[in-house]
Amino acid sequence: MSLLTWSDEYSVNIKEIDNQHRQMIEMVNQLQRAMKEGKGANVLNDILQRLIDYTDYHFSTEERLMEAYNYPGYIHHKAEHAKLIRQVQEFQRQYRQNPTGLAVQLLNFLKSWITNHILQTDKQYSRYLNNQGVT
Repeated sequence: MSLLTWSDEYSVNIKEIDNQHRQMIEMVNQLQRAMKEGKGANVLNDILQRLIDYTDYHFSTEERLMEAYNYPGYIHHKAEHAKLIRQVQEFQRQYRQNPTGLAVQLLNFLKSWITNHILQTDKQYSRYLNNQGVT
């Protein structure tokens, strides 16, 4: 069973963003599967780097849309993105020093971030963008 399963509650009604969120959920589920198979330590660094790269790409998509449509919470949302990138980079740094036990912490962090960030923060900008005609 997957740690996270896409459902309509995660939808921000912007196809491009929803597709990216689905991909991020799949990456978290890949980490969980690797841990269950005892491969967590072997693949964690690869997943972390892919996650950092993909998250940066995803955040630039969100920020481009927020900026293009003058979303009033843009600066705050962008700061949240920067904080998340720093946190994931710190996980990566710690992994390189000592991978033992880090996979579980990362998995818990990612699950919490995805559910809280999408369901709260992303829903705020998406309502604004949806009202501007972005879908």
